[in-house]
Amino acid sequence: MTESTARRGHLAGLPRNVFLLALASLFADISTEMLYPVLPAFLTQTLQASGSVVGLVDGAAQATQNIVQGFSGALSDKLQRRKAIALVGYLLAALAKPLTGLSTIWQGVLGARLLDRFGAGTRSAPRDALIASSVEEQDRGRAFGLEGVGDNAGAFFGPLLAVLLLYALQVDMRGIFYLAVIPGLLAFLMVTLVTERPAAIAAKAKIDVSLRQFPKPYWRYLFVTALFGIGNSTNAFLILRTQDIGASLELTILIYAAFNLVAALVSYPAGFLSDLWGRKIVLLGSFVVFALAYLGFALTRQVLLIAAFFVFYGVYQGTFRAVGKAFAADFVPDHLRASGVGWYNTTVGLLQLVASLIAGLLWDRVSHESVFLFGAVFAVVGGLALTFLIPRHNAAPP
Repeated sequence: MTESTARRGHLAGLPRNVFLLALASLFADISTEMLYPVLPAFLTQTLQASGSVVGLVDGAAQATQNIVQGFSGALSDKLQRRKAIALVGYLLAALAKPLTGLSTIWQGVLGARLLDRFGAGTRSAPRDALIASSVEEQDRGRAFGLEGVGDNAGAFFGPLLAVLLLYALQVDMRGIFYLAVIPGLLAFLMVTLVTERPAAIAAKAKIDVSLRQFPKPYWRYLFVTALFGIGNSTNAFLILRTQDIGASLELTILIYAAFNLVAALVSYPAGFLSDLWGRKIVLLGSFVVFALAYLGFALTRQVLLIAAFFVFYGVYQGTFRAVGKAFAADFVPDHLRASGVGWYNTTVGLLQLVASLIAGLLWDRVSHESVFLFGAVFAVVGGLALTFLIPRHNAAPP
């Protein structure tokens, strides 16, 4: 990367839009993560659902989010309208939160989660395109890293807020779902303040966003992502595993919050280092962390060690989220940016659904440890594919 990038090691040069969108991600994730560590307990204890149902609900929800991103990204590119589509998504996700608390059967939770993640999927690709178009290429890793800080910081504060409400203020579990609408609406407000820069080619009567427009290296990158994703099941199984070895719900939520704090702290440095060293080497490092953490979850039954591996897993989370999307954006030209990042996220989501369904079956029918051994194996497979199929440096198409 350039010498000027190396000198700008902090937040210099990042525009107002990036900070506003990072704040939107902060509030949106507070809203989501107030609920996420509580949801497996709500399903298995309150609604008496099985581990397979947990995998189905969360896998389907995450898949919905990421599948929708592909289509919302394509729509955003076709219309060259980022902000309006993102606003619709933020509003839907906020309003869907209380519906989960109203559910009396797991199918109701599934429906509410699908609506929630539909909104999240609608907003994500246009938001990412707004970020990518607000900065120069040499600053893109830092911009996505800062957005990742907001996202993962929200994932840290959300569980802490849930603990405060549950144990200090004695709010019942369903009440947490109702209150989550407040930070969701604050996220919506942040996006209303974003200024959308008109695209240089917006005057064209019709913009071709067909899949044939994407270059071959982009498709190789999606293939690598898919191989890795076969073992990348929902984090709900990490939460279930932590409780399975004897951690209380309160301790589990605190461990989950610490995991997200690490992810938040890592996101911006990871994005910066990917600008400096190249995306490939940093992303490969995240695959290694994933494999080691999953092996730890498979091989230990001590609460302290599980907590350490869960927190260590945050290094993967913060790195993969920031660098994976920045890498996808590198492979496509500006007018296809939302589509490129959107279909990348669709790949992540579809494979997470597959991985979560497999994990649910392994959890119920083989062993709890097998879920994590399976994931570690495919992290190695994905790492090998990344090493041999993707060039170290990639220049964005003109």
